[in-house]
Amino acid sequence: MVKILKVGGSILTDKSGYASPRPDLIRQMASQLKGFPGLILVHGAGSFGHAPARRYGLPGKVTHEGLLFTHQSVADLNRQILEALTMAGARPLPVHPLSCLVMRDGRIVRMMTEPLQEMVDRGFLPVLHGDVAMDQVCGAGIVSGDQLVTYLASAMCAELVALGTDVDGVLCQGQTIPVLERADLSGLDLWERSADVTGSMRGKIKELLDLADNGVNSRIFNAAVPGNIRRVLDGESLGTLIRGGRA
Repeated sequence: MVKILKVGGSILTDKSGYASPRPDLIRQMASQLKGFPGLILVHGAGSFGHAPARRYGLPGKVTHEGLLFTHQSVADLNRQILEALTMAGARPLPVHPLSCLVMRDGRIVRMMTEPLQEMVDRGFLPVLHGDVAMDQVCGAGIVSGDQLVTYLASAMCAELVALGTDVDGVLCQGQTIPVLERADLSGLDLWERSADVTGSMRGKIKELLDLADNGVNSRIFNAAVPGNIRRVLDGESLGTLIRGGRA
C-alpha cells in the first residue's frame, strides 16, 4: 500500500507571476519527505501551468505549440522540485502524465501505474504533476493534480491520501471544518479564491468525496506551515478529513 501526498501549486509557485517558483517553500517541502517508504508525490503546476494553458486556450483549443509549451513549462517546475528533493536526501524520479495516461472527455480512463509501483517497491519517490494529456474525445486537455491523486489512490489502494494547500483545510465562514461528508456540502458557504484552469476548492472536494464513496478517506491541510507535511504523513489529524457518506 502507498501514501499519496499532493502539494498545491499555490504553495510551490507564485500564481500572480509567470513561471515563478518559491524556492524556500520548495526546499521546505523537500526537507520533510526523506524517509517515508511507499510515498508518491504529486505537485500542482501553479504559475508554470495555468498561465501557458490560458495563453494557448487550453483545454478548449488543441494545438501542438500549446501542448508542447505547456508541458515543457510544468516539466521545468518538476525538474526544480526533483533537484530540491535530491539535495534533501530523497530519491525522486519524474513521472510525466502526458506520457503515461489517456483521458476521455476530461477524465482519466487509463494510466500506467506499474512503473510507479516498481519505483515505490525499490525505495524511490515517484513525483508527478499537473500536466497536459491526450484525450480520446477532446483531442487533448489538462489533467489536474487533484484528479491524479484520486485516480492513483483508487488504483493503488492508498492507505493515506493528503492534499496540502495554503489554507488550514476546508473553510466555512473563516473556520476550519474538521470533518466533511457529502451530505454537508450543499449547505456550506465555502471560502474560495478565484478558480483557475483546473478548478476550485469545491472541485477539489468533489474529487475527494468521490474517492471517499469508494472507501478511501483523505485530508486537506496547510502544507505551507513548517513541519505540517511530516506531521500529516506520520498520521496526525490536521486540517479537514474528507470522509465517506452519501447524501
